[in-house]
Amino acid sequence: MNCFRNLLLAVSILPTTLLSIPMPETSGYLFATFKSESGPQGEQVYFALSKDGLEWKAVNNAEPVLVNTLGEQGVRDPFLIRSHDQEKFYLIGTDLSIYHNPNWGRAVRQGSRAIIIWESTDLINWSEPRRVEVAPESAGCTWAPEAIYDPEKESYLVFWGSTTAEDDFAKHRIWAAYTEDFKEFGEPFIYIEENHAVIDTTIVQDNDRYYRFTKDETNKRIIMESASSIGGSWSLKEDFSLAGLHGYEGPQCFPLVDDEGNTQWMLILDNYARQRGYQAFITSDLSGAQFEPMDELSVPFHFRHGSVIPLTDEEYERTQKHW
Repeated sequence: MNCFRNLLLAVSILPTTLLSIPMPETSGYLFATFKSESGPQGEQVYFALSKDGLEWKAVNNAEPVLVNTLGEQGVRDPFLIRSHDQEKFYLIGTDLSIYHNPNWGRAVRQGSRAIIIWESTDLINWSEPRRVEVAPESAGCTWAPEAIYDPEKESYLVFWGSTTAEDDFAKHRIWAAYTEDFKEFGEPFIYIEENHAVIDTTIVQDNDRYYRFTKDETNKRIIMESASSIGGSWSLKEDFSLAGLHGYEGPQCFPLVDDEGNTQWMLILDNYARQRGYQAFITSDLSGAQFEPMDELSVPFHFRHGSVIPLTDEEYERTQKHW
């Protein structure tokens, strides 16, 4: 896969949530992640930087960049999004600490209905965390929140996985709510309903199509769908080449654009079942749903469910220098 590696060494990157807005050429990526539930600081937010999306270096001496002391006093599954006007960043995460309460049954049935939110204009100076309840009152948990700007609603769709008391917490569904500012949220509603449990959804836009990757929690595999709008009708990509892989979760997908303007897409999946961490795959055509494996990710520690965001030259250098 050296040809893919050589391509990535000279990429420029576009935002994953709003490709129609021009962005200056960029020089790398930021990975927001957490470490583990083995200690009091493991379930906090850690940053890592990369020039090519494959070789990652920890910042801040591999210590937390953001620490949550609210709610369950931990934060998992951090998701970082650039605002649609390009003026700030929002980081949202799961209000959960398995270290402080190592009972997964409780976490599913009696966990937090809130998410943890930070915001920043420069990735250096961050607001104090705020804890906002977004899930319905009957929810047993609020896991792996992500967000995407919906131009039709002129708001962000924030979505997450929840169980609810109505079916005795039998399965996870993807719930969602709209917000304009990550402070006030609309009424939650079921966004993805399947016969099987689903968690860990992520959405990207490519031209006039949206693509959604979700973990089928029952069969422990990733499914891929497409739609013409975020709130529209989604179609299963039955020819998705990775649909047969089992034991993967935490999908993240982001575009890579070479100097000639050719776009490729990197999809990373956490091979949790074998404890291999994130594995990388690539395609030149999302609509074709055919991905090829890439080189192994080189990471300073075991990355858990997190997110990747592209950085401009200035952002990369500033983040690297500060942390």
